[in-house]
This record gives sequence, C-alpha cells and structure tokens, in this order.
Amino acid sequence: MLKRVIFSIVCLVATFVFSGIAIAKEIKELNFGIISTESSQNLKQNWEPLLKRMAEETGYKINAFFAPDYAGIITAMQYGKVQLAWFGNKSAIEAVDRADGEIFAQSMDVAGVGGYYAKLIVNKNSPLNSVEDVLKNAKNLTFSNGDPNSTSGFVVPGYYVFAQNNVDPKKIFKRTLSANHETNALSVANKQVDVATCNNETLTNIGNRQPAKLAEIKEIWTSPLIPSDPLVYRKDLPADVKEKIKNFFITFGVEGKDKRYAEDKEILKKLEWAPFKAATNDHSLPIRQLELFKTKLKYEGDTKMAPEEKAAKIKEIDLALDKLNARLKELGKS
Repeated sequence: MLKRVIFSIVCLVATFVFSGIAIAKEIKELNFGIISTESSQNLKQNWEPLLKRMAEETGYKINAFFAPDYAGIITAMQYGKVQLAWFGNKSAIEAVDRADGEIFAQSMDVAGVGGYYAKLIVNKNSPLNSVEDVLKNAKNLTFSNGDPNSTSGFVVPGYYVFAQNNVDPKKIFKRTLSANHETNALSVANKQVDVATCNNETLTNIGNRQPAKLAEIKEIWTSPLIPSDPLVYRKDLPADVKEKIKNFFITFGVEGKDKRYAEDKEILKKLEWAPFKAATNDHSLPIRQLELFKTKLKYEGDTKMAPEEKAAKIKEIDLALDKLNARLKELGKS
C-alpha cells in the first residue's frame, strides 16, 4: 500500500514537473532575423507591414532582429535568439549546417520567378565595360565585394568572375573593401569605388527610391540565375508552430487563400516579391555545388599543399559533388 502511495506521489510530481517544462516552452513570441542587404531603416520600412500581418495571423508577437552582417543572424539562430529568418542562399546553408535551421519557403520575384542575379557594377562614366576590362586594370582599381556570407554579393561573383579566371580579388586590386548591396551600389554611383558586386533586386529597390542614383550605375556583368532567397526556421520549434509559420507564408498574398489578399499583395509589392512558395533544404543544392566547385579550384591551384593531401581533398570533394549531382538528378534539376 505504502509503495503504491509513494508511486502515485512520484507520478504526480513528475506530471507537474513536465507540465511546468511544457508551459515554460510555450511559444508566445518569435524573433525574426532579417539579413543586412541594405540599411536597417530601409529594411524595417519594407518588412514591418509583413511582420505585423504575421503577428495578426499566427497570434505570436513578432520581433524584427537586424544584425550588421549575415553572421550575426546565423549566430543568433544557433543560440536560439532567433527562431526564423530571411537568408541568402549561402547564409541559409550556414544556418542549416551550424544553427539547426530548416528551409521551409522561398521568395519569388514580382514576375513569379524563383531566382535573381548577381551583378558587377561600375559608374556610368567608367571606361570599364566587361569582366575582362576589370581584371586587366585591377591593380589600379578599388573593388567593393559583398558580405562573405552573401550569395549574390560574394559567392557567385567569387566563382564566376574570379575563381574561373584563376584570380584572388584580395590580391589583384589596388584596394578591396566589403559592404552590403545597397552600400556597394551607392558607392559606385558616388564614385567612391571603381567596381562592386550587387544584385538586380537591390538595384530595382534603389531605382524605386533614388532613381537619380540608379542612373549613375552601369552593369557590366550578370550571373546565371541564382535560386531565390529562402526562409529558414529552427528545426526544434514545435510542429504546430512551424505549421502556422509555413502556412502564413505560403498563403500570404495568394488569391483565394488569403482573406486580405489585396492588402497583402501590396505588402509583397513593396518587398519586390510575388507570393512565396514552399521549399526544403534541397533548395540550396545548386549553391552547395557552387561552393564545392570553388573549393576544388582552390585546392587544384595550391602549389604549397602536399600532392597526397591535395589528391585526398579533391577526391573528397568529387564524392560530395557526385552525391549532390545524384540528388539534383533525382529532383529533375540537372
């Protein structure tokens, strides 16, 4: 009898303990990370209406989290300070690999295209008209690169413009800087740098807000299509919370699914987007492929690495590329 009483008490205590844990983990608010593609003021102005609607639809308090660079958002997600975020593809890979992230949706441009383009830009009066011109005159030029975790600002031009021409931007230019897309574009327009990376979305935004500045910019290189920016949430969020978040985004601004369709369509228009589409971690496969290609080229050009070590590294990359290619083929994307 005593044993049964003790056992009942233990079960009751355990119930209260675990109930307490469940209550403690109840989600009431979410911190939404927004990558630093331009000034925080501009980002806040564009994103606040969407985050307000998200709060209304999901019932959670939504806090915007801005950091001066991509790494700040990744680290915040890694340590649970940010529960979901808008990333570029490169930073999304970092969030998935290092911060327990999971891709759940992708942005679409105003035409409904699931991609965007990296750009190399110069001032409209610059004599530079091509990548060849830039590389030929690099020793006399100031170059502003993108954030190292930026897909369109760093990874894509790094591969197509520099790696494929077997040059290192840090070594060939008179001076190399690093800034976000908006700063790069305005620096070119104001003749503060000779050449910079950017993307078509930022140039469109600048054209809408400061057409005179856009008129001072000349595009001299455009990349192949880059998969559009993904949205990522932490994998360890409760399933019902993830479902609410995902449902909000993939129905937002969709006629017949969004009860405030007209209003929400205007919110998307300010962000230069069409309605979102569902996505998974496979969304980043082309960028993973690009990163591996770039690393392989780096090893192949390393004259100081021991031949055995180099061969082993390249073999490892080739195996990883084979796996990615097989997955892309399975998805019908190769």
